[in-house]
Amino acid sequence: MSDDDDDDRIQDYSHATPGYRRALWTVVVLNVGYGLAEVVAGFVSGSQALKADALDFLGDGTITLLGLLAIGWSLVWRARSALLQGVFLGLLGLGIIVTSAYRVLVLQQPEAEIMGLFGVIALVVNVASAWVLLPHRSGDANVRAVWLFSRNDAIGNVAVIIAAGLVAWTATPWPDLVVAVVIAGLFLQSSWAIIKDARGDLKVAQSPA
Repeated sequence: MSDDDDDDRIQDYSHATPGYRRALWTVVVLNVGYGLAEVVAGFVSGSQALKADALDFLGDGTITLLGLLAIGWSLVWRARSALLQGVFLGLLGLGIIVTSAYRVLVLQQPEAEIMGLFGVIALVVNVASAWVLLPHRSGDANVRAVWLFSRNDAIGNVAVIIAAGLVAWTATPWPDLVVAVVIAGLFLQSSWAIIKDARGDLKVAQSPA
């Protein structure tokens, strides 16, 4: 990373614009609201993939809310906030893997129709979130974290829809379990990326001018 890039990162105030604040509030409402609805759907349908995706939505809502609260903070505190977000999402990813491993021992047939329906709705919600964040996808670790998860969530939703079709076709829960692990992998990959970005911001903020 060049000195000019470091200077740009320190002097980047795109996170403080009114438009970015409105975008963040929109994403918080979309993610938390639908995440709660998907938790209920996951338990009703017995779908581990829907439960994992619901955690993804709630995690994204939490990340976005932290990013909103961090607006106006110094770069070092924004980086620390992003670091906390990355650790939190990593723990969620590990939790999904543990839960999915348990589900393998107690196989139940999830309802593919409910999986598919909520998967399509989730895809619409994530595309809407990514769309409002599209003009604000670059900046410090907090800004990049919110964009990264909104973008990756659409990938997870497509996987849920595919799993619903495979569950109906094979009459087994295995595709559902595979998708849950894939979504957990997205959590862990994004967690690593955020932690790496946050550490970079901390290094920039704490280096001599």
